[in-house]
Formats: sequence, C-alpha cells, structure tokens
Amino acid sequence: MNVIVIEDEKPAARRLSRLLAELKINVSVMLHSVEESIIWFESNEHPDLIFLDIQLSDGLSFEIFDAVEVKSSIIFTTAYDEYALQAFKLNSIDYLLKPIDDEDLEKAVKKYKELRPKSTKLSLDFNDIKKLLVNPIEREFKKRFTARVGQHLKIINADEVECFYSENKGTYAATIESRNYLMDTTLENLENELSPKKFFRVSRKFYVNVDHIKDIITFSNSRLKIKLNHFNEKEIIVSRERVRDFKLWLE
Repeated sequence: MNVIVIEDEKPAARRLSRLLAELKINVSVMLHSVEESIIWFESNEHPDLIFLDIQLSDGLSFEIFDAVEVKSSIIFTTAYDEYALQAFKLNSIDYLLKPIDDEDLEKAVKKYKELRPKSTKLSLDFNDIKKLLVNPIEREFKKRFTARVGQHLKIINADEVECFYSENKGTYAATIESRNYLMDTTLENLENELSPKKFFRVSRKFYVNVDHIKDIITFSNSRLKIKLNHFNEKEIIVSRERVRDFKLWLE
C-alpha cells in the first residue's frame, strides 16, 4: 500500500509516520505545503491513500485538488472538531481529530482496507467541504443532561459541569455542587454533544469546562496539570500530545 502524509507541522508528520509504521504501513512521502504537494502530484504516481491535514502553512489543502485531479483515497487529519463531523462524512474514508490517537488511527486504516475502492477515482466534493470550513454551520450543542439518581432523573446543566470523566467503564459528570453523577453515555458520544468553545478533551479520561478551571500547573514530561474549582478526587493531566492544542484552545 502506497501512503503519503500531507502535514505542515513536521513533528506531527513524523509522529503519524511512526504510528503508521507500528501498523506495518510505510509512509513513502511526507509533504508540508500546498505548493510542494501540487508539484509532487504533477510528477508522481498518485498513492493509494493520503493522510491529509486541512490547514497547511500556505492555505487550505483543498487548493491542491483545484490544481490536480485526485486519484487517491483520503483520511483527513484535522483540528476542526467543532464542525468537522458533518464535512468529513461525505466520501472520505475517515477523519482523525488531532492529536491523533493510535487506536483511532488503527480503526481508520482498518476501515480503509475494508472499503478500499475498486476504482481509484474519488467523488469528493471539495467545494462543499470548503464551504463548511470557511463558513461553518452554527451547531446546537446540548445545554443539559440527565442522570438517574435512584428512581429519579436529575437534570444537569452543561454550564454547571466542571468536567466529564471515565472510570471503571462508566462516564461521570462532576458538578459545581461537588457531586458526581453516572451518565448513560460515553466520552466518545459526548464529543458530538459538547460545545468545543466550553469543553476540551485533555486526555482519554477527561473533558474539562474552561469556565471552571482554577489553575494550570506545569507538570512532568512537558505535560500540564489542571485544578478545577471543586473537583479534586483525581489528578487531571493534559497529555503531552494535547498540550499544544489545549493552549491554542485556551486562547
């Protein structure tokens, strides 16, 4: 399988290449800009699969395909989590939200192998995707949740949740009342329901609400520790791979 990576952040490109190598997939080429990619596509055989970053240093990567005809399958890599879900369910193989998780990557590769098109011709409508990226549709996110407490249902306002976290295969909402409620959902499902302006997934186990962050402390191995106003039952650590995006999110 011939695979290339188009990613303007070279450390991210190298990390993705290492993760793919662990899946026995060799990245033959790494490209880092729209201009470089156009030149490469014009003079080389197109690969089977492209891992495509959306925002490159010199523009949106879709500009590549304004200049050359795409003959490869695509797995998007993107930080556009607030509205990407609609855009990338079109005819791409899959999309991966940054920072890329190794398990998500493995699932995307498996999906590609299962759905590998017999024809190399793609029918992606990049114009439609560009419209969603440049003028994203306003999405409605959940403003309240319910949790079962005995024989009662507790209404929990999203603004009152300091964090969502997973423990022992359960997902909990920790509120400003210092109460923890078991939710009938998963962190993965919450990804589509939480406002990305308010909530950020700092690790595999925690989503935090920016309005309830009390302190951010530098931690070992280039990580960060978060203190919330009331929740103190567990350490909340921003994983090293998510620190950069977390800092950008805070701004």
